[in-house]
Amino acid sequence: PAPAAAAATVRVCSLPGTPTAALDTAVAREAFRLAGIAATFSTRGIDGGDDDDGISAHELVKSLDRHCDVIAGFPRSAIADASDTTLLFSQGYLRSGYVSVALRHARTAPAGKEVVAATYASPAQLIAVQQQNVRFDLENTSERTVDAVATGRAQRAIVWYPAVVAYQAAHPKQAFRIGPTSSPYAGWQLVFAFGARSAELQQRVDAALSRMKDNGRLAALTRKWTLPDNAQEARDTHAAPRFLDGAFASAGRLRAAVVAVRGTAAAGGFIKVAAGTGGDAPAFDAAQVAHGKQLYGDACAKCHGANLEGNTAPALSGPSFAPLSHSHLTIGGIFGYMSTNMPADQPGKMKDEEYADLMA
Repeated sequence: PAPAAAAATVRVCSLPGTPTAALDTAVAREAFRLAGIAATFSTRGIDGGDDDDGISAHELVKSLDRHCDVIAGFPRSAIADASDTTLLFSQGYLRSGYVSVALRHARTAPAGKEVVAATYASPAQLIAVQQQNVRFDLENTSERTVDAVATGRAQRAIVWYPAVVAYQAAHPKQAFRIGPTSSPYAGWQLVFAFGARSAELQQRVDAALSRMKDNGRLAALTRKWTLPDNAQEARDTHAAPRFLDGAFASAGRLRAAVVAVRGTAAAGGFIKVAAGTGGDAPAFDAAQVAHGKQLYGDACAKCHGANLEGNTAPALSGPSFAPLSHSHLTIGGIFGYMSTNMPADQPGKMKDEEYADLMA
């Protein structure tokens, strides 16, 4: 197809089910008007495929080739965007992220009794596993995640902040207490995404967004969607090594190569793994590799990508995962994190042998 910049009218699509659809359309209309670009807005949106496991980078690129020239409301994160999707992006027009939500006057639940809701196969799930001494309620949409708190299914939720704004707009009498989350996965920006051959269009939209920032128009459009000040307090904390983003991030360092397996008694059930950087990598046979690939496809690919490239969860390969130098990752550290925190919807559900095959 011809580059979008050469088209008479630019087709703008949005992500399916996004709570910011009205905002994305309003910002897009103003930006394209300032840029002098005619635009149409698709009600079809991006094709998410045949399942509910999210939208892959491949599906996004395919939609840009067939149905859209621009995707409005595309969420970007410095942590989750390590893989090259061949897309181009505008500057951000809304800083948002994942917050902790509770009823405004709710009492603190007793230790071990609190239920925390999170949206399945989303960054909220990765953030939620950091919570200690809680039980989890996984919901299929961000709207249902907020509703879990409103209706009492959960005492608290880790959820995409725009979903809270949209829920309160639909339920004006509902009052929530919003708090920060402390995780590298918490902070995001909404941007416009373009195909790889639309550099001229991307530059014109970027220039229009800069004008909107300067004249106050962008602030006016995004005011009700802006994160509360108290919800941003914990976002700029120092980044821990990525394999420590989970229960271990707040529980301290692993004890000298001894890792506890979740679901076993505290007095036993320990396995020993090599935590040092020296020595050879563990030896795996072909059967372990084949079984590990099957396990990965069944339990991990929907979040981490079919080829480890990352999707709703970070990439598991490449320099952003394990730099060639100065990396803090160890085989033991990766195994320890994975065996106690993954899969994110049912941490620690696999057998030790299955986690070993995944490592293979």
